[in-house]
Amino acid sequence: MEIQLKTAEDIAKMRVAGRLAAEVLDMIGEHIKPGVTTNQLNQICHDFIVNQQGAIPAPLNYGTPPFPKSICTSVNHQICHGIPSEKVLKKGDALNIDITVIKDGYHGDTSKMFHVGKATVPAQRLADITQKCMYLGIQQVRPGATLGDIGHAIQVFAEKNHYSVVREFCGHGIGTVFHEPPQVVHYGKPGAGEVLQEGMIFTIEPMINQGKRHIKILPDQWTAVTKDHKLSAQWEHTVLVTADGFDILTLRAEEAGWQERI
Repeated sequence: MEIQLKTAEDIAKMRVAGRLAAEVLDMIGEHIKPGVTTNQLNQICHDFIVNQQGAIPAPLNYGTPPFPKSICTSVNHQICHGIPSEKVLKKGDALNIDITVIKDGYHGDTSKMFHVGKATVPAQRLADITQKCMYLGIQQVRPGATLGDIGHAIQVFAEKNHYSVVREFCGHGIGTVFHEPPQVVHYGKPGAGEVLQEGMIFTIEPMINQGKRHIKILPDQWTAVTKDHKLSAQWEHTVLVTADGFDILTLRAEEAGWQERI
């Protein structure tokens, strides 16, 4: 499959899907507290997506084996693709919630780090650095730049802060298909890789580890964890390449002014 440059109609529908995905993250925050289970969070998100937004939760029954839930919930040393369960969240837990919705056939994909109660200092720092890694990658996006420019910006900042970049998972093109070309890795060399063109839409979603970058996949065949059991964090946005730069299709109101804070 080749990289799909999106039409004006595609982009308009992707904006809607992106906005809906962002709204789910806005909605779920107040429900994240000690004593809640990730299954309960999954059900709240599922009901909101289906009943309030009239959309479809893309992860549900996706892939092989079929993903059994509507959102991904990755706790502490879980890197990504954590499956919601009866696990009770406790004070100090770090939690990534990854949302993908389908609206009118188009996908919006985004994730955010949450903290259960007051964050621990190490978890807060890792989350903050990881978010900045994502933003620094996004700032590279413009026609004529390359995927290597994005990965390099993320890798340099993460490693400068003594963290490591997960290499087994990456961002991806997205549209009517959940995962399509190109693959957007979060490490690399400036000038390397695919040249960005106006109309490309892809996710940037760095996974940054407190310890070493090495991962392990659990027997459920989905959940990725750090081999050394140290914390991991992830943030994700869906990004459009515009004529002169980028547009974040999943930006939340709370992020207003993010560029001034980098």
